[in-house]
Amino acid sequence: MLIVGGGVCGSALLFELARYTDLGRIALVERYDQLARVNSKATNNSQTIHCGDIETNYTLEKAVKVKRTAEMIVHYAELLEPAERERCVFRTPKMVLAVGEQECAFLRERFAGFSPHFPAMELLEKEQIAEWEPNVALVDGRLRSEELVAIGIRSTYTAVDYEELAESFVAQARAAIDESQGSADEGQSPRRLDLLMGTSVQQIIPEGELFRVRLAPTSGCSAGLAADGTAVAPTEVLARHVVVNAGAHSLLMAQQMGFGLEYSCLPVAGSFYFTPDLLKGKVYTVQNDKLPFAAIHGDPDVRAPGKTRFGPTALLLPLLERYKPASFWEFLKVLRLDWAVLAVFWQLFRIADIRNYIFKNLLFEVPWLRRRLFLADARKIVPGMRLDDLRFAEGYGGVRPQLIDKVNRKLMLGEASIPALPGLVFNVTPSPGGTCCLGNAARDLEAIAQRLGCAFDRQRLARELYGTGEEAGSGATASPQATAAPVG
Repeated sequence: MLIVGGGVCGSALLFELARYTDLGRIALVERYDQLARVNSKATNNSQTIHCGDIETNYTLEKAVKVKRTAEMIVHYAELLEPAERERCVFRTPKMVLAVGEQECAFLRERFAGFSPHFPAMELLEKEQIAEWEPNVALVDGRLRSEELVAIGIRSTYTAVDYEELAESFVAQARAAIDESQGSADEGQSPRRLDLLMGTSVQQIIPEGELFRVRLAPTSGCSAGLAADGTAVAPTEVLARHVVVNAGAHSLLMAQQMGFGLEYSCLPVAGSFYFTPDLLKGKVYTVQNDKLPFAAIHGDPDVRAPGKTRFGPTALLLPLLERYKPASFWEFLKVLRLDWAVLAVFWQLFRIADIRNYIFKNLLFEVPWLRRRLFLADARKIVPGMRLDDLRFAEGYGGVRPQLIDKVNRKLMLGEASIPALPGLVFNVTPSPGGTCCLGNAARDLEAIAQRLGCAFDRQRLARELYGTGEEAGSGATASPQATAAPVG
């Protein structure tokens, strides 16, 4: 079994395979010499568990679905030793803020429909907002003049260091392999987990029921090389099942094999700004339903104590990876520009709200202008913010690979899974891919267990990650060993 990609999604699948199946050999290939170097890197995302409670672009149906998979991160964290848990997940209050009569009416109506499914929700009037977040509701010690209302969740796990989470998944995968070795029957073949770091996939070749995956050391990375510069990773591996979790590069790899040609990719980069410690928790704003981009929010940064991070902006950037100019050529390959793609661009640019938003976000990248322009947006959350409070977060922000459905000529706002061949799947997971990492892994685990016929302890997975006694799915026979053991 081979996983391509060492971000939070690939490492989540590695963990589930090691802990809940009896697969003998599992390998993960990562092109960088460390895990989580791209969109899972702590500086490249909003560090949020997206549950659907404060994300106003989610319908109730989507919010309920995402809530179940988002809670898997919390259940996983509860299995960890406290020190490791505290490196991965963080408790803060959170709210979504409505400003003005129209937004407030919308949010009150949303609370009425969503609160039965999210019982921790509280409807906050202006005075209560001031108690939770003084800098949001007060200016010079007085309540703001605008009409305000918010939906708040007082205390729950809301923030994640996805970089640390990926490291944790790999550590716990190794622990699960070691544990199974200790309890293995005499004569049973030992299980093995291989991490091939600093190693790039050159080609995937189907050979009957197997896949021959050709590898090479990544240029500029030392993990795949010995001290004398020779390769230490294998030049190829044979795998019965391959799952590619490589972000936008999943689409590139799929199309190189002739799959996923019905998709194009529109990379959307997000930039951030730092301020002093202005917020106690996460504060989101109401989404403009005409915009397929995230509304501005403020978040205490889990890697920068004493600072609040505001953003993201949304910049259409012709790169598959932020701050990697060479990925421009890869972008051209997955763009696959034709009349269908141009039709989607026209649909976007013909809407004034979207057109103006895109142009304004271009200006957010201009050094002298950007702080002044962004200040006006940030003051929706913190009205007393000053220009001197804002600092552009250099080096922060990733690229979200938004897919274009060329057949239906529309922008896709969620993730995509391309089942190329039996035993070969390519996953493209923009936001909230990190939130759904364990849920997506459980989906892939079902297909792996069915195809390979390995034992799969569904009851243990459901109990530990879903927090229920029900099985996570159906298909392969569950392993008879269903006793829970603490992780860590």
